[in-house]
Amino acid sequence: MIMYLFYFSFTFVVSVTTTFLVAMLMRKLQIVDKAGKEKRKIHKKTIALGGGLTIFFSFFLSVFLTWFFTDNFSYQIVGRNLLGLFFGALILVIGGILDDKYVLRPKIQIVFPILATLVIIFSGIGPHIISNPFGGIIRLDFWQINFGSLGTFVVMADLLVFFWLMGMMFTTKFLDGLDGLVSGIISIGALVLFFFSLQTQWYQPDVAILSVILVGATLGFLVWNWFPAKIFLGEGGSLLTGFLLGSLAIISGGKLAITLLVMAVPILDVARVIIKRIKNKKPIYIGDNEHLHFRLLESGLSQKQAVLLLYSISFLFGLSALFLQSKQKLFALVFLFVVMLLLGIWFSKKKLKNVK
Repeated sequence: MIMYLFYFSFTFVVSVTTTFLVAMLMRKLQIVDKAGKEKRKIHKKTIALGGGLTIFFSFFLSVFLTWFFTDNFSYQIVGRNLLGLFFGALILVIGGILDDKYVLRPKIQIVFPILATLVIIFSGIGPHIISNPFGGIIRLDFWQINFGSLGTFVVMADLLVFFWLMGMMFTTKFLDGLDGLVSGIISIGALVLFFFSLQTQWYQPDVAILSVILVGATLGFLVWNWFPAKIFLGEGGSLLTGFLLGSLAIISGGKLAITLLVMAVPILDVARVIIKRIKNKKPIYIGDNEHLHFRLLESGLSQKQAVLLLYSISFLFGLSALFLQSKQKLFALVFLFVVMLLLGIWFSKKKLKNVK
């Protein structure tokens, strides 16, 4: 455990220090989020963007130092996986900085997460089997297409990876509306994966290292991102956090259900908002104040209270994932789905009442 504490502490210190420097750099380059730029923007001051650069640097500095100078990535993680993770993340950070600076059109924005996901697929990261919640396993490698030197396309597994990562990235992108919300929830998700990877029946020390490094990177950023924030994740950071946690869930042997439980409320909230936008014939990529975190503010909670409430929900369901069996995890997800459905109905009725 001392080894893991060292990885966390080193990454945390690097992240805290780097965030301060990146915030100054972003202000100098005028890569900032100005107050009142959009109606849904609730911050009162101009805040530096580009926080994803901090998480990217601190995370991969620790990862590559571990890879080059230790043999701790000998259990399951291979160099090809780490390079895929690195280049996929690099694409997101570059695209994010460009978007933060020049405000790219949505058709261009989406190119970067698609490319990052394809890099992960071609780097060989993907589960060939997943647990069946009703017992046994489900094989995903029954349909394969060989492309010679380019590798083999495991159709169902790679499609699962594509939609899983795209879903995770856009969940954290849409969730990024309150100070510290995304970085805190991602920290909780990575911490749950860390403890799960140390359980005897799932023992994966290399996955535990990656997870605790991600905890250090995101918590270090959270020091400066907590309300009132001195720096925001920006486009690249909001996508990067979901990308890294989603990738770790796959690398850890398809622990998708565990990550789903941690991220269930944000994922279901995003689904609810997207459905509502489609129903109202609005573009799904245009931000609004329909998300749960904004609704919590409207109900009278402060930013800190709303964020801590969502932290608590993610932590409790993530903690429960360590003790629930596959079928019980499914029931927990169904329960959350019903709760979010009822909340959606309640919000709609409350909004109609206020309009009248």
